[in-house]
Amino acid sequence: MANAIASMLNRDNVMIWEGADSWEEAVRVAVTPLVDHGDVEDCYIQGIIDNAAQYGPYFVICPDLALLHARPEQGAIKTALGVCVMREPVFFKPEGPGVRVLVTLSATDSNSHIEVMRQLATMFGDPAKIEAIATAATADEVYHLFVDDAQA
Repeated sequence: MANAIASMLNRDNVMIWEGADSWEEAVRVAVTPLVDHGDVEDCYIQGIIDNAAQYGPYFVICPDLALLHARPEQGAIKTALGVCVMREPVFFKPEGPGVRVLVTLSATDSNSHIEVMRQLATMFGDPAKIEAIATAATADEVYHLFVDDAQA
């Protein structure tokens, strides 16, 4: 199958950030590159925050990993990915777990992102891969961990 991650992850949407004062700030930081790149509307950020306030942090997949997303009608423009590595873990609820890897997914419908979700699930099935991403030295290294792994 084609490399869905590589086709959806723009290098400009990958960054490393020191930390955030709150989970809401972490969401804003993580999603802003997608806003700047024209992948989502600014309201997509508030959609993720509102959904988490209503349903809880359902997007925290496992320790160190969150898959941020909102509904297509909450501001998705293109199907795209973004990655933000936080040097200091973010806590979406007081009892944890801490999250250092925030992957933002924008999907314009309920089907266009299925292949990328399959590739991400395979990739994140390996805790060592999450750790490698969380401790990568540069944003370029983070990008290549996503793109090169998906091609393997």
